Amino acid sequence: MEKIGGLLPPNAGSKPNWDTFGRPIRCTRSVGELNLTHVSEFHLLGISEDPDLQPILFVLFLFMYLVTVLGNLIITLAVIIDSDLHTPMYFFLSNLSLTDICFISTTVPKMIMDIQTQSRVISYVGCLTQMSLVTIFGCMEDMLLTVMAYDRFVAICHPLHYPVLMNPRLCASLVLASFFISILDSQLHNLIVLQFTCFKKVEVSSFCCEPAQILNLNCSDTFVKHIITYMVGGIFGFLPISTILISYYKIISSILKITSLSGRYKAFSTCGSHLSVVCLFYGTAIGVYLKSSVSHSFRHSVVSSVMYTIVTPMLNPFIYSLRNSDIISTLKRLQKAMANVRY
Repeated sequence: MEKIGGLLPPNAGSKPNWDTFGRPIRCTRSVGELNLTHVSEFHLLGISEDPDLQPILFVLFLFMYLVTVLGNLIITLAVIIDSDLHTPMYFFLSNLSLTDICFISTTVPKMIMDIQTQSRVISYVGCLTQMSLVTIFGCMEDMLLTVMAYDRFVAICHPLHYPVLMNPRLCASLVLASFFISILDSQLHNLIVLQFTCFKKVEVSSFCCEPAQILNLNCSDTFVKHIITYMVGGIFGFLPISTILISYYKIISSILKITSLSGRYKAFSTCGSHLSVVCLFYGTAIGVYLKSSVSHSFRHSVVSSVMYTIVTPMLNPFIYSLRNSDIISTLKRLQKAMANVRY
């Protein structure tokens, strides 16, 4: 049976709204009824359709991907090798770096391949898989940033109890809990999408299958979709942000009680990098998820998506290393060790 534009003929299925493989079908409004055709693939609109920009985009995003992987890998290796960095803060930082590598690897390689092959088609199963991975690693970063805020709260507000409260068992449990919560978030999104009986279109207004964009393709029960979108966004967005805000409220209150300016600066310097990453990540991620349900601005959506899926993971190693004397000294020692081995 011949496919046309990723769609099969309307009468190919035996059940209304579903095909024989359990895949939802596309609906398009006609004068008196809905014409139904089977969705076998989606078309990613990408960043730009201008052919002159494709080589530039290819080089740019390949460079950003390599920088992200290399930078986060260096941070992870530095934490593993240097025993002075075997503390809860750097344990969470190394896990955040690994998450960033996985996060960007779910989107950029596919986008680079699409630019190279000049094809933006992704299968239905492939799109759901990519959406699941984006949700898992995006939520994992969300949870780790929350855990790191709690770690800074304990370190500054309860310094004497810090070694006891943030013991290795608790740190490992917090990372595992973050992972399982991310899996739960991904499964909730999958359950929502698998309930769709039809799609408005097969064009995804992004360079990847983001959850917000896929949810926006549903052509029925838009009110229910909006309610679910805001509920999931509230649970996995508002609650972590609330925890971070409460933690920093307590941190700032404790810092203001310090009399010396040098002591205040030293205390707040341990939070500056984390606070920068939180603002960069949440400011774009929450905007993409919530605004997509009411706004259809392609340019705004793509820019925000690039910021939180690509730019943030790329900047994290620089933010944490350039403003962290421990990381800088470790990297210098590693550089000297490598130079000695070479010569």
